[in-house]
Amino acid sequence: MVYEIKKYGEAVLKEVAKEVELSEFNDEFRKFLDDMVETMYVTDGIGLAAPQIGVSKRIFVCDDGEGVVRKVINPVITPLTTDTQEFEEGCLSVPGIFKKVERPKKIHIKYLNENAEIIEEEVDEFLAVVMQHEFDHLEGILFVERVSPMAKRMIAKKLQIIKKETLKGIE
Repeated sequence: MVYEIKKYGEAVLKEVAKEVELSEFNDEFRKFLDDMVETMYVTDGIGLAAPQIGVSKRIFVCDDGEGVVRKVINPVITPLTTDTQEFEEGCLSVPGIFKKVERPKKIHIKYLNENAEIIEEEVDEFLAVVMQHEFDHLEGILFVERVSPMAKRMIAKKLQIIKKETLKGIE
């Protein structure tokens, strides 16, 4: 099943997502995760957080750029360096906008996989960017909030247009 992507302006994208309880891990939940992966690929994404499909839960899926998919539940991220990197980011929920965002270069991430097993990884570069971007969704933060003040001014009008279209579609 492919879900509809929520767009900039929808309230769910600004909420801090809720933890997934261990009692929620079952076949239906794993099917939901598979559907998230399908939605991510069908929409040409490399990551997708549950709030982007209207589900305010601490879940995201992502592709490491080499076809390895991670299903990440209740993640905790810790930067491992003060070194940062700048990547041009885009977002399925903010269509047509791509801007550079500065983020820590290397992170430690601890999460549960689809079988409620604890996974701990140190990731860097591209995958670190993707995971931090998706984690931000769980905190109610969009990448456009992390761009430079000048970049924010450059995209302000586009964001207003997206928000207006989004809200028109909700009414």
